[in-house]
Amino acid sequence: MSRGELGQKIDYVFKVVLIGDSAVGKSQLLARFARNEFNLDSKATIGVEFQTRTLTIDKRTVKAQIWDTAGQERYRAVTSAYYRGAVGAMLVYDITKRQSFDHVVRWLEELRGHADKNIVIMLIGNKSDLGTLRAVPTEDAKEFAERENLFFMETSALEATNVESAFMTVLTEIYRIVSKKNLVANEESDSSGSSSLLKGTKIVIPGQEPPPASKATCCMSS
Repeated sequence: MSRGELGQKIDYVFKVVLIGDSAVGKSQLLARFARNEFNLDSKATIGVEFQTRTLTIDKRTVKAQIWDTAGQERYRAVTSAYYRGAVGAMLVYDITKRQSFDHVVRWLEELRGHADKNIVIMLIGNKSDLGTLRAVPTEDAKEFAERENLFFMETSALEATNVESAFMTVLTEIYRIVSKKNLVANEESDSSGSSSLLKGTKIVIPGQEPPPASKATCCMSS
């Protein structure tokens, strides 16, 4: 994927948030995706930080703005501002720490309480390079993800396994939803019903009110 040069026109900016317990590797995933780095003595994140990476999806220039926050409870005051405007979320646990997977339910609850209901969510089991210490079977996570309608991938920020793939899956899905949304908003004569893909997001174009039956007659006179 190409990085955007300075001054390049950005078609979309997508905000994606990283959530999950402390020390599951959120910052390492971000460093690997944004800068292709991994730091063995990474310190705990304090508060909130974000990094960006510009890439191309379907010939459009997309700037991914990835937000990272501390997993500790004492920093939870930032919650609503953190989630505001997020179109994607990476919900991370550590495959060697069962507790971090058990807490995923709570993180998901918080996410759904604060974020847009159409947010694209990926469950990530990080530290797949530590397979011998595995405490969370892949099947358990896969079942949970299917039940909750989440994408799922196991990653290793250390070995750079699936990191690019996980972020690109989420960003591509966001792009698919957003570009469809624009299509529905722009094409006034669109009667294909593709708006159902927006999961209930209704865009009413000024001067073109329901019922949809009126669409059938709108273009007869031409």
